[in-house]
Amino acid sequence: MNDSIGAVKSMSAGDRRLFAAAGLLTVFAGVTRYVDLGDVTAFVVSGLALAALAALVGRSVDNLGDRFGAGATGVLQSALGNLPELFVCVFALRAHLTRVVEAAVIGSILGNILLVLGLALLVGGLRHGTQRFDSNRARVISALMVLAVAAMLVPSLANYVHTPAAEHERALSVVASIVLLIVFAASVPSSLRREDQLGDDQPGDAAAEAHDEPRWPVALAVGTLAGTGLLAALVSDWFVHALDPAIHSLHISQTFAGLVIVAIAGNAVENVVGVQLAARNRTDYALSVILNSPLQIALVLAPLLVLLSFVIGGATFVLVFPPLLVTTLAASVLAVSFIIVDAESVWLEGAALLGLYAVIAASFWWG
Repeated sequence: MNDSIGAVKSMSAGDRRLFAAAGLLTVFAGVTRYVDLGDVTAFVVSGLALAALAALVGRSVDNLGDRFGAGATGVLQSALGNLPELFVCVFALRAHLTRVVEAAVIGSILGNILLVLGLALLVGGLRHGTQRFDSNRARVISALMVLAVAAMLVPSLANYVHTPAAEHERALSVVASIVLLIVFAASVPSSLRREDQLGDDQPGDAAAEAHDEPRWPVALAVGTLAGTGLLAALVSDWFVHALDPAIHSLHISQTFAGLVIVAIAGNAVENVVGVQLAARNRTDYALSVILNSPLQIALVLAPLLVLLSFVIGGATFVLVFPPLLVTTLAASVLAVSFIIVDAESVWLEGAALLGLYAVIAASFWWG
């Protein structure tokens, strides 16, 4: 009893409000799943519940990751933060919503490298002027992202130009998925290596501000991660159940729903945490959290969906995406690489990324 009270006291008021909001939204989402309150209501509430649970995952990992450094924080936050989206995509494949899954995978990468990174650069630049980050980490993440996305898109290119491999898209997708997972496994040790991210390149107030909020006990952080993961799986099922009826009620396309709505709801962790870190001028942490997520989507989430689609039932998922999705993704990854490779940013670059995201999202409104 005393341990429980102590754990609650160790949380900030904002954390307690987040727990309360996630709990209430999850309960309300359960009610809308089994009581007919309208398709749109069920869709909106389950989406908000999913976003709140993703934010809880982010806070839990943040409390664990602060003990290990920026690299480990980014890897942990991205891997566990992508769990809600993995669940959504699995249930969507079981419901044969293949276009939603295709768009959600590409949309998650675009949402992080354009929307979230754009917001982070804009907010951080307006508050602190030119922001700088570790050039070595920026180059490594940028190179890995370009190579991972290129490998992920090869089956699509083979299909477009009608090479002999185009007739074997499932086999080629499996080969590409296994290679991407091996590359991810090889990249983990260097990402987890602890570095002094709050050294001379970070102002003193940023380092102090990093620990303004009380840390959770390890048991609370781990317990929250476990409980939130189970709830995220449950809410993801409700979300997908409400998705198709809501799409018809709102008259939006499956592609737009996956590209924007599912991607933003499933990536709430990076949406909130990355921008907060940039606003505190903790640029290395912000870059690690934001860009590790799209990197892991290309290296882990997409390959896992390919392999899982053979055993979960429903639609088969292959790494063959519509041409416009492939084109916009390739152009966006190259644009972001040019922006971060010099290891500094200004607010105008963030505004440009947001503008590009708005144009891409608008182009898929009709399908």
